Amino acid sequence: MGLFDKLAGWLGLKKKEVHVLCLGLDNSGKTTIINKLKPSNAQTQDIVPTIGFSIEKFKTSSLSFTVFDMSGQGKYRDLWEHYYKEGQAIIFVIDSSDKLRMVVAKEELDTLLNHPDIKHRRLPILFFANKMDLRDAVSSVKVSQLLSLENIKDKPWHICASDALKGEGLQEGVDWLQGISHVILL
Repeated sequence: MGLFDKLAGWLGLKKKEVHVLCLGLDNSGKTTIINKLKPSNAQTQDIVPTIGFSIEKFKTSSLSFTVFDMSGQGKYRDLWEHYYKEGQAIIFVIDSSDKLRMVVAKEELDTLLNHPDIKHRRLPILFFANKMDLRDAVSSVKVSQLLSLENIKDKPWHICASDALKGEGLQEGVDWLQGISHVILL
């Protein structure tokens, strides 16, 4: 049973569709996280970088998920905004070991939060401070500070330390999303 299956069970939802945008810079681990969140029989063994975007659709017993895995490469980031209106929740993935690009991640997050299709909506945002298994990784608290997450006052948000390869920290994120389910399905 995948984490989205568990989320659907906790939510007690019947045939609802949830559109989740998975965003972040390239090589942050977005596709690996999405793969780990899928039911185990739908997971793939070989993860390759997303070029452009991919749409993952899968169903649990009571919920239909559409996850937009958006490439984080610079030339594709302008495409993100075309999917903002459809999004009901955002997963923003940060490579916590890539201190040099943390400034770029913050700029992209600020652009996202100020976009007209996002700015005035109470979309929940789940942050994964990913790659915590790497030696140079900074803590999720430090990632939160570097991204100035404390300035996000008009949207529910949560940050989890994660290691997508092992699936560590992902359950915490799903638990948080479950806790704000009424916001997700507005």
